[in-house]
Amino acid sequence: MYKKFIKRVLDIIISLCGIIILSPIYLILWILVRVKLGSPALFTQKRPGRNEKVFKLYKFRTMTDARDEKGELLPDEVRLTRFGRILRSTSLDELPELFNIIKGDMSLIGPRPLLVRYLPYYTEAERHRHDVRPGLTGLAQVNGRNALGWEDRFAYDLQYVENCSFLLDIKVLAMTAGKVLKRSGTLSGAEQTVADFDVYRSGGKESR
Repeated sequence: MYKKFIKRVLDIIISLCGIIILSPIYLILWILVRVKLGSPALFTQKRPGRNEKVFKLYKFRTMTDARDEKGELLPDEVRLTRFGRILRSTSLDELPELFNIIKGDMSLIGPRPLLVRYLPYYTEAERHRHDVRPGLTGLAQVNGRNALGWEDRFAYDLQYVENCSFLLDIKVLAMTAGKVLKRSGTLSGAEQTVADFDVYRSGGKESR
């Protein structure tokens, strides 16, 4: 009952209230991102959602479009500015995902949506992380986030899928609020972009 109906209703109500309450912050961030990082202020990327259905994820951009003399984008760690690091460390860059939740692409709590190109590399067990809507936050995020290795992340994702409940969602929300306020559980600088899962699963070394 909770997973099929109540969870979705709560997602809509909480996200809609959040968008209304945070509307001044959305406006301020949109202006700051445009001024400091350029246009467009929003970053969109295709991600697999529930049942591996692909959707467009919305975020505030955190990197510039700086290019080298050949016109190619510079490495992520170069384009990630101090302002972009602040957005990431405070999770403010993820506020536009509330609109993804309203649309039904995501939920407040669930496994984080990863890249589409990772799909061929999941084991059959790991694919079950897509049995539920991906989340704005989740068990992996409150238990280490980028500091976790891939296997540990997926273990938390599957644990959530198997044990999804109202009480668990409340617990994750409370833990998320605590980590955001403490600005813990994130990596900064060059480490902000973790090792690609497809490289790791195809034989590369995992980066912690």
